[in-house]
Amino acid sequence: YTLALNTHGTHTMSALRFAVTTAARTMPATAVRSVQAPAVRMTYARAMSMYYAESHEYIKVDGDVGTMGITAHAADALGDIVFVDLPDVGSEFDQGESFGSVESVKAASDVYAPVAGEIVEVNEELDDNPGVVNESADGEGWFAKIKISDASQLDGLMGEEAYAEFCANEEH
Repeated sequence: YTLALNTHGTHTMSALRFAVTTAARTMPATAVRSVQAPAVRMTYARAMSMYYAESHEYIKVDGDVGTMGITAHAADALGDIVFVDLPDVGSEFDQGESFGSVESVKAASDVYAPVAGEIVEVNEELDDNPGVVNESADGEGWFAKIKISDASQLDGLMGEEAYAEFCANEEH
C-alpha cells in the first residue's frame, strides 16, 4: 500500500498523523508491518508580504522571490517618469546597492535593492511605457524580480503602516 499526501504546506503535522493512522486502520492487518509518517520539510516562507525601504523602494515578497520597484510616494515626488534603466537578468546585487535608475521631467534617481539577491526577471514593458510607474507603481509599474539570498534582510525594512508614518514625518 502507498499513502500519498500533499505536504506542500496545506496539512499540519496533526493532519498528517491522522491521515497515516487512518490509512493504517484501513489496511489489512497482514499488510501493516510499520507505518511511519513521511518526512515533512517545513518552510516558513513569507506569503505575499510588502516591505519598504527608507529610500522609497518596495519589495513584494512571494516565497523566495521579491518584486521590486519604487513606491507611489516616490513616483509622485518625481513627477512624469520618462525613462527607467533596468538591470540585466542574472545580475546580482547587495542590499542597498543601486540596481537601476529612473528619470522624470524633474529629476533622475538611482533605485536601490531592498535586499540582496539575483535578478530573475525585469519588466520590459517599462522600456516602451515608463509612465506606467506613475499609474501603478506597486502594480504594473514594477521594475525587477529578485531571488532573495538572505530573507533576514526583510526584517530591517518597514511594513505598510511604518512606511506611511515615515513618509508623513519626512514631509514635515
